[in-house]
Amino acid sequence: MTITAFQFFGSLALVSVAYKFAHTVLPWLYVNIIGPKFLGPKLDISRVGGWAVITGATDGIGKAYANALAKRGFNLVLISRSLTKLEDVAKKIGEDHKVDIKIVDVDFTGGVDIYDKIKARIEGLDIGVLVNNVGVSYPYPEYFLECYQQDPKFLQNIISVNIHSVTHMCALILPVMVNRKKGVIINVSSTAAVIPNPLLSVYSGSKAFVDKFSVDLQTEYRSKGITVQCVQPGFVATNMSKIKRTDLMTPSPDTYVAAALNFLGYTTKTAAYLPHIFLQLTLNLMNDVICEPFTTNFVFNQLLNMRKRALRKQQKQ
Repeated sequence: MTITAFQFFGSLALVSVAYKFAHTVLPWLYVNIIGPKFLGPKLDISRVGGWAVITGATDGIGKAYANALAKRGFNLVLISRSLTKLEDVAKKIGEDHKVDIKIVDVDFTGGVDIYDKIKARIEGLDIGVLVNNVGVSYPYPEYFLECYQQDPKFLQNIISVNIHSVTHMCALILPVMVNRKKGVIINVSSTAAVIPNPLLSVYSGSKAFVDKFSVDLQTEYRSKGITVQCVQPGFVATNMSKIKRTDLMTPSPDTYVAAALNFLGYTTKTAAYLPHIFLQLTLNLMNDVICEPFTTNFVFNQLLNMRKRALRKQQKQ
Protein backbone atom coordinates (compact mmCIF):
# COMPACT_ATOMS: atom_id res chain seq x y z
CA MET A 1 0.00 0.00 0.00
CA THR A 2 1.36 3.37 -1.02
CA ILE A 3 1.46 6.03 1.69
CA THR A 4 0.74 9.52 0.45
CA ALA A 5 2.63 12.57 1.67
CA PHE A 6 -0.57 13.73 3.38
CA GLN A 7 -0.87 10.44 5.31
CA PHE A 8 2.82 10.50 6.25
CA PHE A 9 2.78 14.02 7.64
CA GLY A 10 -0.63 13.41 9.26
CA SER A 11 0.79 10.41 11.08
CA LEU A 12 3.83 12.44 12.06
CA ALA A 13 1.57 15.13 13.50
CA LEU A 14 -0.40 12.56 15.51
CA VAL A 15 2.81 11.08 16.90
CA SER A 16 3.99 14.57 17.83
CA VAL A 17 0.71 15.33 19.63
CA ALA A 18 0.82 11.99 21.43
CA TYR A 19 4.40 12.64 22.53
CA LYS A 20 3.50 16.14 23.73
CA PHE A 21 0.56 14.72 25.69
CA ALA A 22 2.68 11.99 27.29
CA HIS A 23 5.56 14.36 28.00
CA THR A 24 3.55 17.34 29.33
CA VAL A 25 -0.04 16.50 30.23
CA LEU A 26 0.47 13.15 32.00
CA PRO A 27 3.19 14.48 34.36
CA TRP A 28 0.99 17.53 35.06
CA LEU A 29 -1.95 15.26 35.93
CA TYR A 30 0.24 13.13 38.20
CA VAL A 31 1.82 16.08 40.02
CA ASN A 32 -1.35 18.15 40.41
CA ILE A 33 -4.19 15.64 40.72
CA ILE A 34 -3.42 11.91 40.74
CA GLY A 35 -0.55 11.96 43.24
CA PRO A 36 -1.69 14.46 45.89
CA LYS A 37 -5.40 13.64 45.57
CA PHE A 38 -5.31 9.85 45.43
CA LEU A 39 -1.88 8.73 46.66
CA GLY A 40 -1.39 11.23 49.49
CA PRO A 41 1.86 12.91 50.58
CA LYS A 42 5.00 11.60 48.88
CA LEU A 43 7.14 12.77 51.79
CA ASP A 44 6.70 11.53 55.38
CA ILE A 45 7.13 14.86 57.11
CA SER A 46 7.03 13.31 60.58
CA ARG A 47 10.54 11.89 60.07
CA VAL A 48 12.41 15.13 59.41
CA GLY A 49 12.75 16.38 63.00
CA GLY A 50 11.01 17.25 66.22
CA TRP A 51 10.48 21.01 65.82
CA ALA A 52 8.79 23.26 63.26
CA VAL A 53 9.46 27.00 62.97
CA ILE A 54 6.63 29.14 61.57
CA THR A 55 6.69 32.87 60.79
CA GLY A 56 3.48 34.89 60.74
CA ALA A 57 2.03 32.21 62.99
CA THR A 58 -0.86 33.97 64.72
CA ASP A 59 -3.31 34.31 61.83
CA GLY A 60 -4.46 32.76 58.59
CA ILE A 61 -2.23 30.32 56.75
CA GLY A 62 0.58 30.51 59.33
CA LYS A 63 -1.77 29.59 62.18
CA ALA A 64 -3.21 26.77 60.05
CA TYR A 65 0.30 25.38 59.47
CA ALA A 66 0.96 25.58 63.22
CA ASN A 67 -2.16 23.54 63.98
CA ALA A 68 -1.51 21.03 61.20
CA LEU A 69 2.10 20.42 62.24
CA ALA A 70 1.24 20.23 65.95
CA LYS A 71 -1.39 17.64 65.07
CA ARG A 72 1.42 15.63 63.47
CA GLY A 73 3.41 15.80 66.71
CA PHE A 74 5.80 18.66 65.99
CA ASN A 75 6.89 20.99 68.75
CA LEU A 76 6.58 24.57 67.55
CA VAL A 77 8.47 27.84 67.43
CA LEU A 78 5.85 30.47 66.63
CA ILE A 79 7.16 33.82 65.35
CA SER A 80 5.04 36.92 64.90
CA ARG A 81 4.78 40.57 65.83
CA SER A 82 2.12 40.54 68.57
CA LEU A 83 3.17 38.96 71.87
CA THR A 84 -0.43 38.81 73.09
CA LYS A 85 -1.60 36.94 69.98
CA LEU A 86 1.38 34.60 70.19
CA GLU A 87 0.57 33.75 73.79
CA ASP A 88 -3.09 33.10 72.94
CA VAL A 89 -2.30 30.88 69.94
CA ALA A 90 0.43 29.00 71.81
CA LYS A 91 -1.89 28.30 74.73
CA LYS A 92 -4.68 27.00 72.50
CA ILE A 93 -2.44 24.77 70.35
CA GLY A 94 -0.61 23.49 73.42
CA GLU A 95 -3.88 22.49 75.06
CA ASP A 96 -5.25 20.89 71.89
CA HIS A 97 -2.17 18.92 70.83
CA LYS A 98 0.04 18.59 73.94
CA VAL A 99 3.24 19.79 72.26
CA ASP A 100 6.02 22.10 73.44
CA ILE A 101 5.81 25.63 72.09
CA LYS A 102 8.28 28.52 72.07
CA ILE A 103 7.25 32.01 70.99
CA VAL A 104 9.35 34.83 69.53
CA ASP A 105 7.82 38.29 69.17
CA VAL A 106 9.60 40.22 66.43
CA ASP A 107 8.52 42.72 63.80
CA PHE A 108 9.88 41.63 60.41
CA THR A 109 9.87 45.24 59.21
CA GLY A 110 12.73 45.80 61.66
CA GLY A 111 16.45 45.57 60.94
CA VAL A 112 18.66 42.49 60.74
CA ASP A 113 19.16 42.50 64.51
CA ILE A 114 15.76 40.78 64.91
CA TYR A 115 17.36 37.62 63.53
CA ASP A 116 19.83 37.57 66.41
CA LYS A 117 16.84 37.30 68.76
CA ILE A 118 15.34 34.48 66.68
CA LYS A 119 18.68 32.66 66.49
CA ALA A 120 19.07 32.75 70.27
CA ARG A 121 15.59 31.25 70.79
CA ILE A 122 16.03 28.35 68.33
CA GLU A 123 19.60 27.43 69.30
CA GLY A 124 20.04 23.68 69.79
CA LEU A 125 16.56 22.69 68.57
CA ASP A 126 16.06 19.66 66.32
CA ILE A 127 14.35 21.68 63.58
CA GLY A 128 12.82 19.64 60.77
CA VAL A 129 10.39 22.12 59.20
CA LEU A 130 10.58 25.83 58.43
CA VAL A 131 7.44 27.62 57.20
CA ASN A 132 8.20 31.09 55.81
CA ASN A 133 4.67 32.45 55.89
CA VAL A 134 4.88 36.04 57.16
CA GLY A 135 3.84 38.50 54.48
CA VAL A 136 2.55 42.00 53.77
CA SER A 137 0.26 43.04 50.92
CA TYR A 138 -1.40 46.26 49.81
CA PRO A 139 -4.43 47.58 51.70
CA TYR A 140 -6.11 47.62 48.27
CA PRO A 141 -4.87 47.58 44.63
CA GLU A 142 -3.04 50.82 43.87
CA TYR A 143 -0.70 52.43 41.35
CA PHE A 144 2.99 52.18 42.26
CA LEU A 145 3.60 55.94 42.52
CA GLU A 146 0.49 56.44 44.63
CA CYS A 147 1.80 53.78 47.06
CA TYR A 148 5.14 55.54 47.31
CA GLN A 149 3.69 59.01 47.75
CA GLN A 150 1.23 57.87 50.43
CA ASP A 151 3.85 55.98 52.46
CA PRO A 152 7.46 55.74 51.20
CA LYS A 153 8.32 53.33 54.01
CA PHE A 154 5.66 50.87 52.85
CA LEU A 155 7.84 49.75 49.94
CA GLN A 156 10.73 49.11 52.31
CA ASN A 157 8.45 47.19 54.67
CA ILE A 158 7.00 44.95 51.98
CA ILE A 159 10.50 43.99 50.78
CA SER A 160 11.71 43.43 54.36
CA VAL A 161 8.76 41.19 55.25
CA ASN A 162 8.20 39.34 51.98
CA ILE A 163 11.82 38.86 50.86
CA HIS A 164 14.32 39.47 53.65
CA SER A 165 12.41 37.28 56.11
CA VAL A 166 12.58 34.32 53.70
CA THR A 167 16.30 34.62 52.96
CA HIS A 168 17.31 35.30 56.58
CA MET A 169 15.20 32.49 58.06
CA CYS A 170 16.59 30.04 55.51
CA ALA A 171 20.12 31.20 56.34
CA LEU A 172 19.45 30.60 60.06
CA ILE A 173 17.87 27.17 59.79
CA LEU A 174 19.37 25.51 56.70
CA PRO A 175 22.68 24.71 58.46
CA VAL A 176 20.78 22.64 61.04
CA MET A 177 18.98 20.71 58.29
CA VAL A 178 22.12 20.22 56.19
CA ASN A 179 24.02 18.85 59.18
CA ARG A 180 21.21 16.36 59.83
CA LYS A 181 20.76 15.65 56.10
CA LYS A 182 16.99 16.15 56.26
CA GLY A 183 14.48 18.96 56.48
CA VAL A 184 11.54 20.68 54.82
CA ILE A 185 11.31 24.37 53.92
CA ILE A 186 7.87 25.67 52.94
CA ASN A 187 7.88 29.16 51.42
CA VAL A 188 4.49 30.83 51.03
CA SER A 189 4.44 32.77 47.78
CA SER A 190 1.24 33.69 45.90
CA THR A 191 -0.61 33.12 42.65
CA ALA A 192 0.18 36.82 42.15
CA ALA A 193 3.77 35.73 41.47
CA VAL A 194 2.86 33.79 38.34
CA ILE A 195 -0.02 35.74 36.78
CA PRO A 196 -0.29 39.38 35.68
CA ASN A 197 -0.82 41.55 38.77
CA PRO A 198 -0.83 45.25 37.92
CA LEU A 199 -1.77 47.55 40.83
CA LEU A 200 -0.09 45.07 43.18
CA SER A 201 3.28 45.30 41.46
CA VAL A 202 5.60 45.39 44.48
CA TYR A 203 3.70 42.63 46.26
CA SER A 204 3.62 40.37 43.20
CA GLY A 205 7.27 41.13 42.45
CA SER A 206 8.30 40.20 45.99
CA LYS A 207 6.36 36.94 45.75
CA ALA A 208 7.96 36.20 42.37
CA PHE A 209 11.29 36.41 44.18
CA VAL A 210 10.11 33.79 46.68
CA ASP A 211 9.03 31.57 43.79
CA LYS A 212 12.38 31.77 41.96
CA PHE A 213 14.45 31.58 45.14
CA SER A 214 12.65 28.41 46.21
CA VAL A 215 13.24 26.61 42.90
CA ASP A 216 16.97 27.38 42.85
CA LEU A 217 17.39 26.67 46.57
CA GLN A 218 15.87 23.23 46.00
CA THR A 219 18.39 22.55 43.23
CA GLU A 220 21.27 23.58 45.49
CA TYR A 221 20.24 21.48 48.50
CA ARG A 222 18.29 18.51 47.13
CA SER A 223 21.38 16.31 47.43
CA LYS A 224 21.63 17.29 51.11
CA GLY A 225 18.23 15.74 51.89
CA ILE A 226 16.34 19.06 51.93
CA THR A 227 12.88 19.42 50.40
CA VAL A 228 11.83 22.94 49.41
CA GLN A 229 8.19 23.61 48.61
CA CYS A 230 6.88 26.95 47.36
CA VAL A 231 3.10 27.29 47.61
CA GLN A 232 1.24 29.86 45.52
CA PRO A 233 -2.21 30.38 47.06
CA GLY A 234 -4.88 32.40 45.35
CA PHE A 235 -7.49 34.06 47.55
CA VAL A 236 -7.79 32.42 50.99
CA ALA A 237 -10.20 33.64 53.70
CA THR A 238 -7.66 35.46 55.89
CA ASN A 239 -7.22 38.86 57.52
CA MET A 240 -4.67 39.83 54.86
CA SER A 241 -7.07 39.12 51.99
CA LYS A 242 -9.91 40.80 53.93
CA ILE A 243 -12.19 37.94 52.85
CA LYS A 244 -14.31 36.40 55.61
CA ARG A 245 -16.57 33.96 53.78
CA THR A 246 -15.27 30.77 52.24
CA ASP A 247 -16.40 29.28 48.95
CA LEU A 248 -14.99 26.98 46.27
CA MET A 249 -12.41 29.52 45.08
CA THR A 250 -11.70 30.93 48.54
CA PRO A 251 -10.91 28.14 51.00
CA SER A 252 -10.32 28.48 54.72
CA PRO A 253 -6.65 28.51 55.79
CA ASP A 254 -7.05 24.99 57.26
CA THR A 255 -8.44 23.66 53.97
CA TYR A 256 -5.64 25.28 52.00
CA VAL A 257 -2.85 24.00 54.26
CA ALA A 258 -4.25 20.46 54.27
CA ALA A 259 -4.11 20.50 50.47
CA ALA A 260 -0.60 22.00 50.41
CA LEU A 261 0.86 19.37 52.76
CA ASN A 262 -0.40 16.65 50.42
CA PHE A 263 1.80 18.11 47.68
CA LEU A 264 5.05 17.73 49.62
CA GLY A 265 7.59 15.82 47.54
CA TYR A 266 5.68 16.01 44.25
CA THR A 267 6.82 19.40 43.00
CA THR A 268 8.82 22.38 44.20
CA LYS A 269 6.18 25.01 43.40
CA THR A 270 2.43 24.60 43.35
CA ALA A 271 -0.83 26.45 43.89
CA ALA A 272 -1.70 23.30 45.93
CA TYR A 273 -5.45 23.85 46.17
CA LEU A 274 -7.15 22.40 43.08
CA PRO A 275 -9.39 25.39 42.17
CA HIS A 276 -6.32 27.65 42.43
CA ILE A 277 -4.38 25.26 40.21
CA PHE A 278 -7.09 25.48 37.56
CA LEU A 279 -7.21 29.29 37.92
CA GLN A 280 -3.50 29.46 37.07
CA LEU A 281 -3.98 26.98 34.23
CA THR A 282 -6.88 29.01 32.81
CA LEU A 283 -4.94 32.27 32.83
CA ASN A 284 -1.89 30.60 31.28
CA LEU A 285 -4.08 29.11 28.54
CA MET A 286 -5.57 32.55 27.93
CA ASN A 287 -2.02 33.81 27.42
CA ASP A 288 -1.21 31.01 24.96
CA VAL A 289 -4.51 30.74 23.09
CA ILE A 290 -5.60 34.39 22.96
CA CYS A 291 -2.68 36.69 23.84
CA GLU A 292 -0.82 37.97 26.87
CA PRO A 293 -2.04 41.60 26.60
CA PHE A 294 -5.64 40.36 26.72
CA THR A 295 -4.99 38.41 29.94
CA THR A 296 -3.08 41.30 31.48
CA ASN A 297 -5.85 43.78 30.68
CA PHE A 298 -8.48 41.36 31.99
CA VAL A 299 -6.72 41.11 35.39
CA PHE A 300 -5.94 44.85 35.38
CA ASN A 301 -9.62 45.73 34.94
CA GLN A 302 -10.63 43.38 37.77
CA LEU A 303 -8.10 44.97 40.13
CA LEU A 304 -9.02 48.45 38.93
CA ASN A 305 -12.62 47.78 39.96
CA MET A 306 -11.44 46.55 43.38
CA ARG A 307 -9.42 49.77 43.74
CA LYS A 308 -12.46 51.92 42.90
CA ARG A 309 -14.63 50.10 45.44
CA ALA A 310 -11.96 50.49 48.13
CA LEU A 311 -11.59 54.21 47.47
CA ARG A 312 -15.37 54.73 47.57
CA LYS A 313 -15.54 52.90 50.88
CA GLN A 314 -12.64 54.99 52.19
CA GLN A 315 -14.41 58.22 51.22
CA LYS A 316 -17.61 57.19 53.02
CA GLN A 317 -15.64 56.55 56.20
